[in-house]
Amino acid sequence: MGAASSVQDYANRLNAVEIVAMVAEGEDKARNYLHENGINDDDEIAKIISYFGVSHKNSAFLFIKPHANNEAVQALVTKALAENNLTILSEGEIQAEVIDSQQLIDNHYYSIASKATLLQPKDLPIPVDKFEAFFGESFESALANESVFNALDACKYLEVEGTDLEAIWRRAQNKTIKFGGGFYCAKIDDIEGKKPIYILNGFFMSMRSTFVIPGTSIHYYVVEWDPIASGINWAKFRDEIIGATDPSKSIESSIRGEIYKNWESLNLAEQPGGSKNGVHGSASPFEGLAEKCNWLGVDPADDPFGAGLLKGGWFGGDSAIPKPLLLTWFKDPQISTDEYTGSAFDFFENADVDDCYIKANLIKK
Repeated sequence: MGAASSVQDYANRLNAVEIVAMVAEGEDKARNYLHENGINDDDEIAKIISYFGVSHKNSAFLFIKPHANNEAVQALVTKALAENNLTILSEGEIQAEVIDSQQLIDNHYYSIASKATLLQPKDLPIPVDKFEAFFGESFESALANESVFNALDACKYLEVEGTDLEAIWRRAQNKTIKFGGGFYCAKIDDIEGKKPIYILNGFFMSMRSTFVIPGTSIHYYVVEWDPIASGINWAKFRDEIIGATDPSKSIESSIRGEIYKNWESLNLAEQPGGSKNGVHGSASPFEGLAEKCNWLGVDPADDPFGAGLLKGGWFGGDSAIPKPLLLTWFKDPQISTDEYTGSAFDFFENADVDDCYIKANLIKK
């Protein structure tokens, strides 16, 4: 944080916009500009050039979920973003058929969906000792008997839709074990004419189905803002502008709060609740970058924050994040630092862009 505050002092004294422009044109121009303004220490110049060579604006990916995507809700969201001085960089529609065929929602919820639709049971990190202790059968035996299914294949085997599978899954709660965050397995042995089977993350298909109903779509927004100039940090963006995950607990003036309160006048079929909470908003600039890469096909190098990470933030040099490593982080793996072990997305949650550079550097080490 010291590097940021140090160069921010220069930004307050000089013209930060001009520094950014000079850095963009080349280090020599930036160096000459700084010399002209009385800054001659090479180490300080290097810090300033590194700092202003990357983006320091927050950027998020938002979308209106299919159950709430209509003109009235779009108008509400656009108005809320404008009133809070968030700049809309782009917006558009993504149709359900594209979401389905390109598995966009699966990749969005990768840590859950990888166990439900994207990977086969044999390719997942099943804790075999827990499996056998809970179910009384070895995982190897269950695999050999072709009795272990991800949720997608379970729908095909049982010949049911996603909502029906969720109902079957919920009936088996006393035969369900949690292997880890977002990773569950249930034994289903009450379907007439079908052998007992094990299903991984059977709840996901119902949630997925709401995004792939033919003829529906999401409406997305890419927004950005300066957290210092605006006074809007990421926590405020989520709590006061987007609203709580449970819309009934949202601040009334937030987007989710407004949708929850005015759902009838907004022409929604039912009052929002659960995962049908109206809108999605990124939990951090890092998650926003991952979502832009997934939903819009953005290359991290072409995104201001992504390019900053690839350069190593204002640290530069050895702190540059290799692109393959960055793409791995987008899958929300378990990561470790000296003080944290857990989900990558959780590690970055609610951090503003400058803090994300620092956090990325901590993982890199």
